[in-house]
Amino acid sequence: MSRRLAPAILCAGQLMVILDGTIVNVALPAIQESLGFSSSALGWVVNAYLIPFGGLLLLSGRLGDLFGRKRVFVTGLVVFTGASLLCGLAQSATVLLVARFVQGAGGAVTSSVTLAMIVTMFTEPGERARAIGVYSFVQSAGGTLGLLLGGVLTRAAGWHWIFFVNVPVGVAAAVLAQRVLAAERGAGRGEGTDALGAVLITSSLMSAVYAVVAAAGHGFGSARTLGSGLAALVLLAAFAVRQARAEHPLLPPRMFRHRAVSGALATHALMISGMFGFQFLAVLYMRKVLGLDEVETGAGVVPVSLLIGIMSLFLAPRLIGRFGARAVLLPALVLIGAGLGVLGWIRADGAYLADVFPATVPLGAGFGLAMPALAGLAMSGATPQDAGLASGMFNTVQQVGASLGLAVLSTLAASHTGALLRDGASRGEALTGGCQLAFRTGAVFVLVALLIAVTVLRTPRRTTSDASAAGPAPSRAAQADAGTP
Repeated sequence: MSRRLAPAILCAGQLMVILDGTIVNVALPAIQESLGFSSSALGWVVNAYLIPFGGLLLLSGRLGDLFGRKRVFVTGLVVFTGASLLCGLAQSATVLLVARFVQGAGGAVTSSVTLAMIVTMFTEPGERARAIGVYSFVQSAGGTLGLLLGGVLTRAAGWHWIFFVNVPVGVAAAVLAQRVLAAERGAGRGEGTDALGAVLITSSLMSAVYAVVAAAGHGFGSARTLGSGLAALVLLAAFAVRQARAEHPLLPPRMFRHRAVSGALATHALMISGMFGFQFLAVLYMRKVLGLDEVETGAGVVPVSLLIGIMSLFLAPRLIGRFGARAVLLPALVLIGAGLGVLGWIRADGAYLADVFPATVPLGAGFGLAMPALAGLAMSGATPQDAGLASGMFNTVQQVGASLGLAVLSTLAASHTGALLRDGASRGEALTGGCQLAFRTGAVFVLVALLIAVTVLRTPRRTTSDASAAGPAPSRAAQADAGTP
C-alpha cells in the first residue's frame, strides 16, 4: 500500500506547487480590485512567487541529497501550506506579496526533490516508467489545470480560495508523507556543503529570473533588465570558478559529462520556452479577442490537459519502454511545433473551435509524450547520491525556460501589437497579430529543440541507468538513447 500511495503523495505536493504558478493569473483583476494594487504592481503577485521558486530549486535539490529528501520535501510542504494560508488571509498588498515570496520558496523546496524521490524509490523499470508518467502529467498539465480552477474558484467563492484550497491538501500530504515515505539519512554536510557556492548560484538564478521579469514589463534594453542580467552573469561566472576550486562542489562537473543529460536539459529549456507562450497568449486571445469569460477560457485549455494525461499516464511509458526515450521525443516535438504553428494563423474574427481547438490536439499529445521522455533522460546520468541535484536541475531548467520564454514571447507580442495599432489596425486585429508572431516564434524555439534532440541525443549504446529510467524491455531501436560520452 505504501508503495502505491507514495507517488500519489509526492505528486499531490508537486501539483499544488505547479498549480500556484498559474492559478492566480485569472484572479488578478479581482485581487487588484480587492487590495488596491496599481497596474504596475499587480504583476508582482506572480513575480513574487516565481523569483524565489526559480532561484532556490537547485540549492534545495542539493540539500535533499545532503540531509535527506523526505525531510526536505515535508519541510517544503509545511512552508508552502502555511504561506498559502497567509495569502488567503491577506488584507493588504504588502502582506500578499510577502506571503507569495515565502510560498514560492516553499514550493521550490518541495518541487526540487520530487523527481529524485520517484527515481530512487522505484528501481523496477515498469514501476519507474509509470511513476515518471504520473509526475510528467502533473508537471505538464498542472499549469493548464490552474487556469481552469482559478476561474472557477474566483467566480464561485472569491480569489481568497485559490490559496485556501491548498491548505487541506498540503496538511494531508505532509502528514501522509511523514508516515508513508521512507526516511533517508542523506550524505551529510561533509559530502558537499558549499555555502559560498550556494549563495552565488541562488543569487544568480534569482537575478536571472528578475531580469526576465523586468524584460516583460520594461523591455530588454532597460537599465533594470540589463543590470539584473549582468549581475546574473557575473554571479554565474563566480559560481563556475568556485565549483572548479571547491573540495565538495555544489554542482559537480560530472553532472554535465553525460550527453543524454546535457542534451535533454537543453531540449527541455527550449521546448518549455516555446510551449509556455500557449498558457499566456492563448488565454489573452480567448479573453480579449474572442470575448470568452474566465470559466470558458479555462475550459478552452482542458483538451490540452486531458491529452497530456492520456499520453503521459498510459501511452508514453509503453512507447518509451518499446522504442526508447529519444524515439518518442522526436515526433513529440514535431507535434508541439505543429500545434504552435496552427496558432500562428489565428484570426481576429475567429472562433474557438476553428482557431484554438485544432491546436490543442497536437500540443496536448506532443507535450504528454515529450515530458516523460525528457524526465527519464535528464535523470539518466544521476547517481543515487546526486539524484536530488539532478531533479533540482531539471526543475530549474523548466522554470527558467518558462520565465524566459514568457518574457520573450510576451514582449514580441506587445511590441508587434503596438506597431499594428499605430498603423491603424483595430485592437482585435492588433492583439491577434501580436499573438500570431509570438506563436510562430515559439514554434521556432521548438524546432531548435528538435535539432538538438536529433544531433545530441544520438549515441551508439544504451546504459543500464537509461534503461531503468525509460521503461521495460527496450527494443533494438531504443539503443541510441543513452548519451554516454
